[in-house]
Amino acid sequence: MINKKHQLGFFPTPLHKLSNLSKKYPDYSIYIKRDDQTGLASGGNKTRKLEYLIQQALDNKCDAVVTAGAQQSNHCRQTAAACAQVGLECHIIVKGCEPEVYQGNLLLSQLLGAKIHFTNDYAKEIDFEAYISHFDKGKKVYIVPIGGSNITGALGYVDAVGELKQQLREQNIQLDYVFIASSSGGTQAGIMLGMQLHDLDFELIPIKIDKDNGEQCTLAQDVLSIVKEGQKIVQLDKKFTLADIPINRNYNQKDYGIMTDNEISAINELALTEGILLDPVYTGRAFYGMLDCLKNNKLKPNSNVLFWHTGGLPALFDYANGLCKK
Repeated sequence: MINKKHQLGFFPTPLHKLSNLSKKYPDYSIYIKRDDQTGLASGGNKTRKLEYLIQQALDNKCDAVVTAGAQQSNHCRQTAAACAQVGLECHIIVKGCEPEVYQGNLLLSQLLGAKIHFTNDYAKEIDFEAYISHFDKGKKVYIVPIGGSNITGALGYVDAVGELKQQLREQNIQLDYVFIASSSGGTQAGIMLGMQLHDLDFELIPIKIDKDNGEQCTLAQDVLSIVKEGQKIVQLDKKFTLADIPINRNYNQKDYGIMTDNEISAINELALTEGILLDPVYTGRAFYGMLDCLKNNKLKPNSNVLFWHTGGLPALFDYANGLCKK
């Protein structure tokens, strides 16, 4: 890629067939791309983004990094780990009130040295500058957006598609569909740019994680904005419009972070058939969407289907009460 990056993870991540699941759904060959195995504090998709974002922070000679997210944010946990690796101070703004006991990603972020600031509300917008004003004077602070979702972070997934293409060539696989979880939009934007740059023509099916709440186009607009900015960097001629941004809204009736029977069934199915763990927020919801498409023949028969696993294992421990069988 054009921009520099700082190595944080272990790549390429595995691409392999889900043999037992493919037998269960014999009309399809089902594969998985294991970005839960990137290696940064238990892995996840944000590692790829942070390689570019942390490099930018280092290039700008910053002393500290600040980012934000939910209490079980995989992004915040991986940002804390990245900062620990390179010696940057890490501040995390966490939506909501401080819990009595830190669990899952929140616990790991603390163990990784992050200084955690609670908002005491769940406002969508975060005023980063208001928090930065309270940091030690004289520090140069680099702001990582929620989810690492800007064009700098998205470049990690442009790279990832090139990595995927090489693996597909080596394994002689021609994909028809790729399912991903989509929330802040950076991963989706990077994959879309990568598909164009590396000439891959599978159908991308991003499962929307957040409830719409009457804002039907917000995620698509966010993705489009990153894609348009990225076109100039990777030098693509294609002109993207809002109509080019796929978003599947069939599985987000409950809001972000609300685990339902759908997520529980998906987590159980993959764990029991393949020994692979999903998370309750992102991959559980997206994997359920893929399973529903398989079970109800919403995809063309005899097709090759990939689930891009974006990580999130630590969040399982904060949802133990809902997952635990009595």
